[in-house]
Amino acid sequence: MDDAPAALPAASLLQLIWLASPALPVGGFSYSEGLEAAIEWAGIGTEQQAADWLADQLHLSLARADLAVVAQAVPAWRSADHSRIAVLNDWVFQTRESSEFLLQTEQMGRSFVEWLKLHHGDAAQVFGKLPASYPIAFAFAASRTEASAHDACLAFAFGWAENMTAAAVKAVPLGQSAGQRMLARLASEIPMAVRHALTLPDGDRQAFSPMLAVLSSRHESQYSRLFRS
Repeated sequence: MDDAPAALPAASLLQLIWLASPALPVGGFSYSEGLEAAIEWAGIGTEQQAADWLADQLHLSLARADLAVVAQAVPAWRSADHSRIAVLNDWVFQTRESSEFLLQTEQMGRSFVEWLKLHHGDAAQVFGKLPASYPIAFAFAASRTEASAHDACLAFAFGWAENMTAAAVKAVPLGQSAGQRMLARLASEIPMAVRHALTLPDGDRQAFSPMLAVLSSRHESQYSRLFRS
């Protein structure tokens, strides 16, 4: 017997690729999530150091926070559990550890909702009284496909990885080949991060990354910077 999962329908697969694309007009390319500050104050100056930094961020920050939110929000959107969505959305806003991180999830969420209004007739009503964070808006879009929560998390994580790799290439700086090697490493580690995120109940979800928060805060007043703060 073939126990392989059924192939995702082409329309849903293409939609996930679209949602993960850096070309999506939500502004993800504008942020370095502490990396630019780490280059100045934490000694990130080589391809290996940048790759290690982003891999740690994937597992210690993204997987335990926003990925876990996406994993829970996709089924909540599908079951129209709006109270659950509100709780998850509030958690995202309440756990941003710097003004910069709060600005990022607010701005990207707001921009994502504007994009959703172009593609989903009920988006304006759904988000009329919900100032959505980025993970919650992304989960809404993913829930309108036939993709599993697992596949939605893979797309979310790969979109993050592309933006962060591009930030490293610009800010370290690095060459394009180095960027592709870094992205390949992150792609190989994303499935593990997603598996971890899918297992986390509410009590184990967290966004506690003290050094990342310190660097993000320092970035807000960094004298010379390429990325938004």
